[in-house]
Amino acid sequence: MLDLALNYGKGPVALKDVAKRQEISEKYLEHLITPLRKVKLIRASRGAHGGYVLVKAPGSISLQEIITAVEGPVCIVECAKDPGICKRSQGCLSRGVWRELSDKISETLKEITLEKIIEKNFHNGEELCYDI
Repeated sequence: MLDLALNYGKGPVALKDVAKRQEISEKYLEHLITPLRKVKLIRASRGAHGGYVLVKAPGSISLQEIITAVEGPVCIVECAKDPGICKRSQGCLSRGVWRELSDKISETLKEITLEKIIEKNFHNGEELCYDI
């Protein structure tokens, strides 16, 4: 996603190019593309100069959206969001702590956009490494 953000407005980016720059397999990237397309964070274009582009500006895409699309809701323990999965959740002393912590993590992820990451970490001439 950061690779697409760095190329925002420059046209589609081929997965093979992202894979090469990030030294990860193209198959792994293909696995990530499906959920990102499903929630309309990226779109594909076909053809000789095809590839993927962000649907929205990098400043409008949060880490929360990306992580939720690929991994599901951010939650420290499953019962924090769904008390029904644990028969002990009603009397659990720590569930409230886990729920509060999960909410704080989600709030923080909502505030961090692709644009903020780029602005904070971009260094002229240095090769960037990013996993988002």
